Amino acid sequence: MGQDSRRIIISEEQVASTLDMRGAIEAVERGLAAQAHGEAVNMLKTHTAWDGSTLHAIGAVFPKVGLAGTKTWAHTPRGASPLLILFDAENGAARAIIDAFNLGKLRTAAASGVATRRLAQEDADDLAIIGTGKQALTQVEAVCAVRRIRRIRVFSPNEQHRTEFAALLKKQFDAEVVISPTVHDAVRGASIITTITRARDPFLHSGMIQRGTHINAVGAILPGRAELSSDVIVRCTQIVSDSPPQAQKLSQELIAVFGSDPDKWNAVGFLGELVISAGKRSSGDDLTLLKSLGTGVLDLSVGIEIYRRVAPLPLGEGAASR
Repeated sequence: MGQDSRRIIISEEQVASTLDMRGAIEAVERGLAAQAHGEAVNMLKTHTAWDGSTLHAIGAVFPKVGLAGTKTWAHTPRGASPLLILFDAENGAARAIIDAFNLGKLRTAAASGVATRRLAQEDADDLAIIGTGKQALTQVEAVCAVRRIRRIRVFSPNEQHRTEFAALLKKQFDAEVVISPTVHDAVRGASIITTITRARDPFLHSGMIQRGTHINAVGAILPGRAELSSDVIVRCTQIVSDSPPQAQKLSQELIAVFGSDPDKWNAVGFLGELVISAGKRSSGDDLTLLKSLGTGVLDLSVGIEIYRRVAPLPLGEGAASR
């Protein structure tokens, strides 16, 4: 950990050792509640693209905690090195620079955990994970943190990837792990489905999914990408997003169904409102859906909690402090 005055640098290794998944879920719940109460302000994501690469920036302010911040990264075919920078909300001084790859995995998965806790059936125990990339393991971890999962089905279009990922899951989780040769086989009978892919065309269709399933749709976060077909969206009786405004700009899956009609977009609720209202699945629900885009509030919720633990400096009484 480097230090310059009160500014610290927090490494990937420190992030991984400082906060576990349950702690990340709790931090994200507090941050979402703060946003729903007007105690945190989100900065909408901005991005630009060049030669197959994209540059991103998101951020948020937690005035009662006294911190603001941005996360930025360049996603290139050869990799990315995201950084979260925390600033003093009163004087603008930089307080921390946090390596944010592990942080990003934590906050993205934690949002799925928050939604699954409230929208999956209480006895949901059969998870299908579609996609086996760098974010897949934490997605499984988040679901297993909020439900007793007895079986995990794995699908990737790459046979080697799904085999290797299944072997990793068998070492880490006390559950039956099944390698599925197709998406249809993976989701048949599953009570929870998490999609975390870079697919450009929808691969999850209504006829594949049993009634009562909860879906975490995590992978398609830019226009031109989609995981769910429109017939899945229209079956959903509850839809929440970590950022409905971003969904209207970035979620091709929802745009295909709701277009530009603001009345139709009222069907997409804010995950934070679900938290503060103690909302949950009802007996009449068919499919429920989290459409996850990734927000600055989520990043700062986790980043502030890590900062608090690594450098326990006085913070305000806001939702991200204890």
